[in-house]
Amino acid sequence: MSVPALSTSPHPPVKRALITGVTGQDGSYLTEFLLSQGYEVHGIIRRSSNFNTQRLDHIYVDPHTTNAKLKLHYGDLSDSNSLRKWIDTIQPDEIYNLGAQSHVGVSFENPEFTADVTGTGALRLLEAVRTHQEDTGRKVKYYQAGSSEMYGSTPPPQAEDTPFHPRSPYAVAKVAAHWYTVNYREAYGLFACNGILFNHESPRRGENFVTRKVTRAVGRIKMGLQKKLYMGNLKSSRDWGFAGDYVEAMWLMLQQESPDDYVVATEESHTIEELLEEAFSQVGLKWEEYVEIDPRYFRPSEVDNLRGSSAKAKKLLGWKPKVTFKTLIKMMVESDLERAKREKVLLDAGYTGRAHE
Repeated sequence: MSVPALSTSPHPPVKRALITGVTGQDGSYLTEFLLSQGYEVHGIIRRSSNFNTQRLDHIYVDPHTTNAKLKLHYGDLSDSNSLRKWIDTIQPDEIYNLGAQSHVGVSFENPEFTADVTGTGALRLLEAVRTHQEDTGRKVKYYQAGSSEMYGSTPPPQAEDTPFHPRSPYAVAKVAAHWYTVNYREAYGLFACNGILFNHESPRRGENFVTRKVTRAVGRIKMGLQKKLYMGNLKSSRDWGFAGDYVEAMWLMLQQESPDDYVVATEESHTIEELLEEAFSQVGLKWEEYVEIDPRYFRPSEVDNLRGSSAKAKKLLGWKPKVTFKTLIKMMVESDLERAKREKVLLDAGYTGRAHE
């Protein structure tokens, strides 16, 4: 996939959006949604020897195609010059900052990198928006992707005015990004919103996140490709929703008359044990026969219970989740079961690929 330079058009679309983290789960769903709304979408991707655009392949078209609405550009949240350059070049109406080192467990192993990209990266982007507006007189609406992990050990339900008590380097970095966004809104008048999104999943979720780790294992165990699933704390509880629902809430925040902060959640929580029960039961298996505890998956500081209160989003944005927990897990298991079936065909044909035991 080539990364084109920005093209000019005598008939620009009504709105133009710029997305960081466009190749991630949320970035792909948001791109689909914005394209359906008639937007021209620009995504910033990091330079790599391998393309990581699988989640966008089904909607990406060659930039030479007439009226191509999705365009990708090289940039990085650690490089303020690239951020300002693309904002000046693209001149977006809306910016969605979804880019981050977003894995809680990894943040304990790489805290400095997490802080730089997830926290300071948001500051760099906000500063690029501020200076662009001052220099051009244009108004740009900004969305910052927050996380329920910011609440940490604060008891549920967690709402917009609930105190933060982050319990990981990732959560601390997200708290910093949240308050940078509030500060730039109050100090410089930026239309900047924080979306405090509780856990949201899909078949596009990365395999090292717990929901996808479970559903991936369910498919492989069912097909005889894997024997055991190793887990950490099974008692922790999370508020899980569907990522495809949540990106609409992001967009709705930037369509309001005034910027504000919103919690986006299902208002239901489920334990890891409930997740295992639901996922394994989809294929007629008992999770207790396949799951073993591995101490390496316990975090230095745990977050026991996250459950959001999204009353404000329901009232002011008119948003509510459409996909239930059971439907979400069913969707993910079915997708990963099909993937495991294809994997078994290849294995039976002599292609070894990677092994999971």
